[in-house]
Amino acid sequence: MGNIFNLFGDDDNSQNNNNQDSKNNSGSQGNSTTSSTQDTQTNGSLELHKEELDITKNKVDAGEVVLSKEVVEEQKNVEVPVMHEEVVIKRTPVNERSNASISAEETIHIPVSQEQVQVNKYTVTTEEVSASKRQVEETQQVQETLKHETANVNTTGSVDFVSDTTGFEDINNS
Repeated sequence: MGNIFNLFGDDDNSQNNNNQDSKNNSGSQGNSTTSSTQDTQTNGSLELHKEELDITKNKVDAGEVVLSKEVVEEQKNVEVPVMHEEVVIKRTPVNERSNASISAEETIHIPVSQEQVQVNKYTVTTEEVSASKRQVEETQQVQETLKHETANVNTTGSVDFVSDTTGFEDINNS
């Protein structure tokens, strides 16, 4: 088995061209592909292929947010100062003579008042709760194994050839 050249690069349709090299003192030898019938060819080409990623994104439901409210009751004890009137009866002893007749017809009316607590309820808005959506972009790592084809040139015997590696790197001569 002779020299093995691995030719690779970004061009999927790369070709090996026949060139003459005066330094090698050899005739024009072409890279040839061997078909299944072992036909001898004067020149040929080999197409190289590689896999690339085709990434798509699908929108899926992640859940939902539901805003609602509930009524909570609590007992509130409030001390309210109230006023009321009291009647003060004062007796003062008097020992004097009077010309008034004794009668049950004399009456005095003194109105007495008090404050009474009246409770009314009213509604007050304490806060507003709102919800909205926003889009947040993040990056996810995707790892996949990709295949690509490389060209191998095998020779047997004393075969000299020149390789045009424009845009390619010959790893065997590095």
